Amino acid sequence: MNTSARRTFSVEFFPPKTDEGAAKLRVVRAELAALDPAFFSVTFGAGGSTREGTLATVMEIRAEGRVVAPHLSCVGQTTASLRELLRTYREMGIRRVVALRGDLPSGAGGGAGEFRYANELVEFIRRETGDWFHIEVAAYPEFHPQARSAKDDLAAFVRKVNAGANSAITQFFYNADAYHRFVADVAALGCTVPIVPGIMPISNYSQLSGFCEKSRIDMPRWIEERLKGYGDDRESIRAFGLDVVTDLCAGLLARGAPGLHFYSMNQATLTRTIWQRLGLPPAAAANPAV
Repeated sequence: MNTSARRTFSVEFFPPKTDEGAAKLRVVRAELAALDPAFFSVTFGAGGSTREGTLATVMEIRAEGRVVAPHLSCVGQTTASLRELLRTYREMGIRRVVALRGDLPSGAGGGAGEFRYANELVEFIRRETGDWFHIEVAAYPEFHPQARSAKDDLAAFVRKVNAGANSAITQFFYNADAYHRFVADVAALGCTVPIVPGIMPISNYSQLSGFCEKSRIDMPRWIEERLKGYGDDRESIRAFGLDVVTDLCAGLLARGAPGLHFYSMNQATLTRTIWQRLGLPPAAAANPAV
């Protein structure tokens, strides 16, 4: 498959909580680094619960010579703590971050922190660091589960972009029409930054169903019924999932998506297989100007 010169293909990890998990992630990173993605991103837990783990993982990836994009969250953070993080990342030579509102930890009350919304975080990063960082923000093709309406969610996305975001990564989805409709709707509002589809490989039906329910993501009925029908046959689930997600990615790219961002779940096999099936280029070929 031929891809356009400006597409960006990237992979996301979450910071491991144990030494064993950290060792496993190093092996996974080495496997996926062979694909030469444009960057690895590292998540930031609810309420900043993985702040130190995120920083440690980011430092490791940077030391390995890879481009890394740390997540930054509004929730539970102060101006001082975010200023310190930005200074640390600048000193490490990091040029890309993912700015999110973030989630409160389970059972937490109010007190989200000094920033309420992601657009405020983007504005702060720009005030503090100028154009040093390429800022990614989140997009929700099927709309944020806490949005009051679809109209409000579209407006919130445009505010983030107008605050200084360079591009966006979507929540994962399996309904391509939702993505294309979202891109068209925000373009009609004057917002034309690249919106990269977030891709979740399928390996475990019960886990995936829980993710979809929590985030109010539509799993098309034909996919859900097929997955249910496999029961505990994990190999069949993985094989079917590879076909479904590869076809989804191929269709998105054929219709002009500016890249793909893989939610790896700290696993290498499914992301690597989809990448190879699609014939995706290494970062140097996809982004010659980078």
